[in-house]
Amino acid sequence: MTDGVFARQRRLLAWHLSQWAWRSAQRAGTITAQTPAARQFAAFGAGSVIGFPVGALYGERWIEVGSGTLIGSHVSLSAGMLPGQDLGCEPVLRIGDGCVIGRGSHIVAHQSIEIGNDVFTGPYVYITDQNHGYDDPDTPIGRQWPDNHPVRVGSGSWLGAGVIVLPGAMIGRNVVVAAGSVVRGTVPDRCVAAGVPARVVREYVPGNGWSPSRVVRGDPC
Repeated sequence: MTDGVFARQRRLLAWHLSQWAWRSAQRAGTITAQTPAARQFAAFGAGSVIGFPVGALYGERWIEVGSGTLIGSHVSLSAGMLPGQDLGCEPVLRIGDGCVIGRGSHIVAHQSIEIGNDVFTGPYVYITDQNHGYDDPDTPIGRQWPDNHPVRVGSGSWLGAGVIVLPGAMIGRNVVVAAGSVVRGTVPDRCVAAGVPARVVREYVPGNGWSPSRVVRGDPC
């Protein structure tokens, strides 16, 4: 056999070994209710998983994950500004049952983020309940006291890829938020919101089905 044939065989063997090692690492690194990592959470329901590789995780003591929820790889879940911060007795981040949180998403809680049951997100969604303060124009923004407002995402809703949910956002049940939208304020039940800032563009009207919104188009959510 020629040197070229041996080289191809070595590359093929290395490929198979690397694929086997990666799949083994994925299986071993996935967080489930049976793993020690899950016991760090305030609650981690049966059948729920956090995919490997895991993003940043801290403040697990104040994070609840329901049952049958799939959290993709590279997802960051955090409670508080830094590891070890005392946030009191109650969880500040709650993710319900049967949810799917897309790959690379970030959910950053400081006061209260509630995600209902059966909420699905696309990849790279960002949800936070805190903004930087900027009252003092002479002090660096990052050194000013932040401003917190609770966030809620209603059960059955879908957030498209790259959606940003800002502090104070209250998203209703069975809502579609279009990819790339930025949500602030209140979004009613059973509607479609889109844009930056997001506006209601379609809504469900009993007897008429899904129709163009009767909400004034210039009113942001």
